Amino acid sequence: MNSSFSLRPRKKCLVPIALTWSHSGIAYRVTPWPEVRFERLYGRDWIETTPTEDVFASAGHVCGPLEWKPYLEFVPANVREFLAQFVYTKMEALQVVARCPELLAPLTETPALTSFIAGHAGLRGAAAPCWGEINAVYERNGVFGLLEWLGLAASRQTLSILHNIVQAEVPKRLLEPLRAMLWDPHTIFALQRLPAITDQTLTRTAHALAA
Repeated sequence: MNSSFSLRPRKKCLVPIALTWSHSGIAYRVTPWPEVRFERLYGRDWIETTPTEDVFASAGHVCGPLEWKPYLEFVPANVREFLAQFVYTKMEALQVVARCPELLAPLTETPALTSFIAGHAGLRGAAAPCWGEINAVYERNGVFGLLEWLGLAASRQTLSILHNIVQAEVPKRLLEPLRAMLWDPHTIFALQRLPAITDQTLTRTAHALAA
């Protein structure tokens, strides 16, 4: 009998791993928590990059629960629970809480606000994400300052309506219309009366406001 042979089960080696996906034939990855750096493969080298909306959209379709599971094993439990609310925009939500960790508590309370923060560059017409500015605004003026910075009405009514949106993932096509709705007094009054606001409700309301 070979003395080097052992029936003892091998221990699983747990090492944080990056999560990789492909967009238009190009490989992208996000490095493990807490670094959470987005990279693109150039030849044999991974180079840091800022993913576009299309790259994030590909991640949303390619990276399902099985792909996310190994990565999330090394994410703190409270962050993991927060990310569980997102399906197609989980990668963007990860970026938000990694770049702005102090926002985890208010975003857990009002998940729909995450989509506005994730899409802030487009909403503000900025050339690139402004994570440092977001952190500074929140540190100085709290969540109401952040609402104002995002172009939303800085009021408790806004937070209440966003809190009552059923889906944490607000579709990108509804971000601009919803921002306009939250400045209209009649729309605010109508939405405030709804305990549960769906995407369908927001779409109907946006069409009515535009008519």
